[in-house]
Amino acid sequence: MRNGVRAWLVPRRPDHPEIVSDPRERRALVLELVLVFSMTLGLAGLRSLLSLLDALLRPEPLSKQAVALNASRAAQQLIDLAFQLAGVLQLLAWGGLAIYLLWRTGVLARMIGLDRTRIWRDVGLGVGLAALIGIPGLGLYLVAQAFDLNLTVQPSTLGDHWWRVPSLVLSAAGNAWAEEVLVVGYLLTRLRQLGWGENAGLAVSALLRGSYHLYQGFGGFVGNVIMGVIFGRLWQRTNRLWPLVLAHTLLDVVAFVGYALLKGRVGWLP
Repeated sequence: MRNGVRAWLVPRRPDHPEIVSDPRERRALVLELVLVFSMTLGLAGLRSLLSLLDALLRPEPLSKQAVALNASRAAQQLIDLAFQLAGVLQLLAWGGLAIYLLWRTGVLARMIGLDRTRIWRDVGLGVGLAALIGIPGLGLYLVAQAFDLNLTVQPSTLGDHWWRVPSLVLSAAGNAWAEEVLVVGYLLTRLRQLGWGENAGLAVSALLRGSYHLYQGFGGFVGNVIMGVIFGRLWQRTNRLWPLVLAHTLLDVVAFVGYALLKGRVGWLP
């Protein structure tokens, strides 16, 4: 039992990928990390911080302010649909870029757990992980909002169009793909190549995940840091990325689609 707990607290670093020792290659990896996250989720974290600071400087308490995750972008519904799909395409491209950059240095997608060798086990783990994160996450959100530590999160403010539900499902899958590939598979692999320990890499990954949810408030930050620790450690222990992508997709689908279908029908939804 003690050895099992220790293995989760201090997981063994895998033999591959090897630590990069050449100074020129190390500088290239650091520059790559800076550029990738300056264009993707690192920039989102900075914008999220600015959004939170703006909310804190307003006269209304955080709980009286609202933030929409999937909002209309155009008055004409087909143009709005095109905007939504463009956002999904961007998320897919972010994850694809990370996989491409890893491949260029000899780290194949299957090496970070993106293969089809354990489909049903990955599905089972993903569903269980979604349940583990989802229920406590909702509780944390409600507590944070009750104490004015979180904004009112509206998962969708899209109009009641025929494409709303498919668009929200695609948005959920896009978010899951981009975040898990970038913040877990790509970032933790690169930090391993730079010689970082497993716990140090996990801390950076979890804090980054929390940072780009700061626009939701302090509850959103804390909840996503916890989620980042659980997801990151599970990947370090299993080297399976598909369960994280699936769990994240399920969480967002329930939040996005459930909110869109129930808003106006139940009194407790904002």
